[in-house]
Formats: sequence, C-alpha cells, structure tokens
Amino acid sequence: MSTTAKKKPPLRRPDAVMAAELQNKRRRLSWLLSGAAAVVALVVLYAVFSTSPAKSTAGSGTSYDVGSPGIGRTAPAFKLAASTGKQVGLSDFRGKNVLLYFQEGLTCQPCWDQLTALEKAAARVKAAGVDEIVSITTDPVDLITRKTKDMSLTTPVLSDPDLKVSRQYGANEYGMMGSSRDGHSFLLVGPDGTIRWRADYGGAPDYTMFVAVDKLLADLKAGAGVRSS
Repeated sequence: MSTTAKKKPPLRRPDAVMAAELQNKRRRLSWLLSGAAAVVALVVLYAVFSTSPAKSTAGSGTSYDVGSPGIGRTAPAFKLAASTGKQVGLSDFRGKNVLLYFQEGLTCQPCWDQLTALEKAAARVKAAGVDEIVSITTDPVDLITRKTKDMSLTTPVLSDPDLKVSRQYGANEYGMMGSSRDGHSFLLVGPDGTIRWRADYGGAPDYTMFVAVDKLLADLKAGAGVRSS
C-alpha cells in the first residue's frame, strides 16, 4: 500500500520582516525620485544661466533705471544751501546744460570719489556737453562743507536735509538706505529747464555707488544725444 507524502506548506516570513522590506523599497524609490528631480533642477538652472547675459560691473556695462520725472519733463525748481556758502538754485543755470548728481552723502565714500573723478575729467565732461555739475545730498550743510574742503572739491554740494527736493526728483528711491537717503542718480537738465537724460545707477540689486567717468559719459551721450568733440 503506497503512501503519499504530504507537502509541507511554504514557510511564511513574519509580517514584521515583510513590512521592513517594503519600507526599504519605498525608501530606495523615494531616494531615486529625489535624485532624478535634483538632476532635472540642475539641468534647468544650467540652461537658464548659460543663456542669460552676465550682470555687468560698474565701469563697463553697468545698467541703470530711469526714474520719474524722466526725459522731456520740466525739472522741478529748487534753491538749497550749498558747500560754497551760498544758496544755489536750478534757475542759476538757465541757458546751460547742468548735470545734477544726487548722492548718498557722508556715509558713502565712493559717492565723493565720484565727484573727484568728475573734477579730474573736467575737460571730457565739458566736451560731452555738460556745462556745470551740481551735487545734492541730505546731510547738513556744515558737514558737507567740511567734507568738500577736506577733499579739495570745488563742485557745489547742496544740502537737502528734509528730502523735499530729493522726493520731487524721486532720487531717494534708488539707494541702499531705503527712501531715507538718495542713491546714485544723474539728471542732465537742458538750457530750457527740461530733463534731457536720466540715469539712476544706485538701485537694487547691485546698489552701484560709483560709475567710471567713461561709462557715465558714454551713457549720457547715447541717452541725451548731446554734443561731443
């Protein structure tokens, strides 16, 4: 009489072991997906930045904003105490091309270096069509006067402590100190009192506080079409 051996049922692994293996598989899958996503993100960033133009530096390709009032608008009148010991007003320059230079003031040495650079390049500035330069900042006139004497500057620097003039020109919207100080703005006002060119260099993200004279004059010539020799 033959007997048939009974098959033993397959060994069943404990549920805890199966759950651990399943969790490991899920974790590995999650890592793979995360890695793939990171690779895709890097590829996208590379594509964006490799096709975008590089941000230029001051003195070469520095960009600038154009605030308000802009080209073609009448320049707001003003009269302020100056480092020369006199009251200086926009009307004093009627019939001339005057370059207004709004700057941060005593807390910004590059701003004063800008004035030095412009004075040293007086002949080129004149040849570019600028008859006079006037700087405006928000510091007290006595401190401005001392600063100009210490640096042997002859350019009139005007004091606008309550920002009345700066706000009229929107020059306090382009600096590192929020709207409490001016940034680094230039406006060329023509002989008839009309704004012929404007460049606000001091805005975000670079907050440029010095522009090489060659760059500044090139921008002025291109934007205002003033005479050149």
